[in-house]
Formats: sequence, C-alpha cells, structure tokens
Amino acid sequence: MTAPVDKADRPRCPVDIDLIDPDTFADGLPLEKFAAMRESAPVFWHDQEGAAGDGFWVVTRHADVQEVSRTPEVFSSYERGALLHTGPAEDEEQALEMTRMLMLNMDPPEHSDYRNIVQRAFTPRTIRNLEPRLEEFANEIVDRSLAKGTGDFVKDIAAELPLLAICELVGVPAEDRGIIFDLSNRLIGFDDPEFRNSPEDAQIASAEMYMYADGIAAARRECPMDDVASRLLAAEVDGTALSQDQFDVFFLLLMVAGNETTRNAISHGMQAFFEHPDQWELFKKERPLDTAVEEIIRWATPVMQFQRTAQSDYVLAGQSINKGDRVAIYYSAANRDETALTDPDTFDITRETNEHIAFGGGGPHFCLGANLARAEIRIMFNVIADRMPDIKATGDPRMLRSMFINGIKEIPVKYA
Repeated sequence: MTAPVDKADRPRCPVDIDLIDPDTFADGLPLEKFAAMRESAPVFWHDQEGAAGDGFWVVTRHADVQEVSRTPEVFSSYERGALLHTGPAEDEEQALEMTRMLMLNMDPPEHSDYRNIVQRAFTPRTIRNLEPRLEEFANEIVDRSLAKGTGDFVKDIAAELPLLAICELVGVPAEDRGIIFDLSNRLIGFDDPEFRNSPEDAQIASAEMYMYADGIAAARRECPMDDVASRLLAAEVDGTALSQDQFDVFFLLLMVAGNETTRNAISHGMQAFFEHPDQWELFKKERPLDTAVEEIIRWATPVMQFQRTAQSDYVLAGQSINKGDRVAIYYSAANRDETALTDPDTFDITRETNEHIAFGGGGPHFCLGANLARAEIRIMFNVIADRMPDIKATGDPRMLRSMFINGIKEIPVKYA
C-alpha cells in the first residue's frame, strides 16, 4: 500500500509529445522519442484535461509492460476499458456499458469463460489443418495481383489473406469480405479522414457490423455449421446462452482483430523488406521462416498500446500509481527496448532471441489469434518470394493517422 501521490508531483514526459493526438503518428512511430522516454522516464504521467483522472500513466519498457499485463488483479481491463479514450470523461462513461461486453474489456474469471468458447478455433492443430486452405488463398491472391501488374500492396495482398482466413473460420461468405474490409477500416481508422465520413461514423460502422452479425446469427440458428459463429451460438456461460448483443460484440471483435492487425503486420513486413533489400535477398535464398515471422511481427507491432486501470495502489518501476489511475502500456516502445532485445532498431530476420510483446505482454489477454497470424504471415511471404520475387515499391507508403493502430494505408508496387 502506498500513499496517494499528487498529480503535480508525478514525473512528466522528457520530450515534447502528445500521445493522444493522432497527428503524432501520422508519419510513423516516434522512435527517437520513445527511446528518450525509456531512458529518462520509463513510467511517467501524461496529462489529458477533461478525461478520466485528467490523464494517464505511460509505460514504455519491456519488463514493465509485461508486469502490468501479467497482474490483472491490479490492472483491470474492465474498469475503464482497454482502449485509451480521447474525449471527455462523460462520453467515455456512456460508451463503457456496451464495450464491456467485448472480451477485450473483461477481467478474469469472466474473460476466461468467454475466451474458452473460441479457444479451440485457434489452437496450433486447428491452424495446421487450415494451412492448405491458406496456401490456396495466398496463391489466388498472387494470381490476381500478377495479372494486374501494378497496384496497392496493402489492398491487393496484405488485406486479402487475413480477411479470407477470418471469414473462413467465423463463417462469413468469402464474397462478403469487402463489406468486412470497409467496416473494419471505418472502425479502426476513425481518426483518419480517409476512412471517416463523419465524427460519428465509427458508431455507425459498429451498428452496421452488428446488423451484419444479426444476419449471420439468423442463418446459423437455422443451419448450424462447423464454424466459430455456430460455436458462439451454441455456447453457454454459467448455464446461459449468449444474448444477441453479446454475439454481436464477439463477432465485431473477431472480425476486426482477426484481419486488421495481421494486415498491418504483412504491410510493415513488405515495407521493411523494401527498405532492407539485403534481408529480402536473404529471405528468398534461405527462407528462415520462423525467425522472419517473429521479426516482422516485432517490427510492425500493429497495436501500439492498450489501457488498464489500477484497482489498488501499486508501485511500478519506482512510481507510485494510485487506485483508479489509468495506465497505458506501449508495446511499440517496449519492442524497441535495448534492455530486452539486442540491437532492436535493426531489422534482422535471423534474430534467434526475440522476446517481443506484439501479441501482448503475457497474462490473460495474450492474443487469441497469435497462431493464425503467424501462419498467415509465413505462408503469404513464402508465396510472394516464390511467385513474385522481384516485387518493387513504386512510391512511398502512406501511414494511417491513428494513436492506436500502427497501420499502413497504401504501398504502391510493381508485381514481378
């Protein structure tokens, strides 16, 4: 137990940066500033006037992110949700009721009960059985891209395999993947004018995703199949079936998390190969698939951060965190921590020791789809190296304007 610490006495960021402003990340990660944070103030207080608690703690070191992730009895996902809220506290309160039905925003033991419903769909054995289908998808994607000659790598290739895979698992018809792609962009990219039609569009997209989920649920109630949607409808938690609202938010989480993050990992991986052609040549020649996949995931770290809320007073890295304080754990900063990784600013696809935390820092919220993501990245790059080994960038990448997702919107390429 610690005595409450006045906000005025808390350490501030050693560099000038606003981590809530999406423009901070519009041109990519502020890696030099992340390094200064880890060095001078690895746990510091970030003011956010008008928000819950008027701010939040920022955690940037690998070990500290892991400590927060693995201590859910102190650091809650449920209390104020897992997503950093950028608006007034009263708006956040209104949003919490619905978002707390998302598994992302649950704590054990409730989180474990819901996670167990779909866990079997993402086991290593299940993913291995899916791999021949993923290879078919990857080759079809490359066929279409080669026929075009030039295009946008993100839309043509990186987005396609994760979309097809999650649609296959959940039970969404492949022809509807365009609907899911559009809704996912609007939900995740709401800070980017390209994907936002109005300030309320993310809420509209959520409602449209729920309506689509209602249709899937109706079809599966009439004709159950061997897919995740049917499994969700048949499942019970404490003897009670999921409500339609619970099914809808479960569906939304699977659709968005199941395609958006891996899309960005594949995009960042290809861009990293363009910027490090020696690594692309090495990959084509030696195919160090397992180590390359982990390095691509670390380099990309598609989810920059999540939020937790302290349920009790706690000392983290020497800083006294008060009960009720929000804590933001920055995976993007932690995955460049030189105290945890050797030469972390080097893209090295043969890196043998790679304890990255792009899937989370451990604990109950470790990424459910990690095995699927690894398989998709491995298969996609293996097929690209086989069938379009001379692929070239024809322009600079365009980054997603977001303080949450480290995304790439477009990479113009020539397929060859």
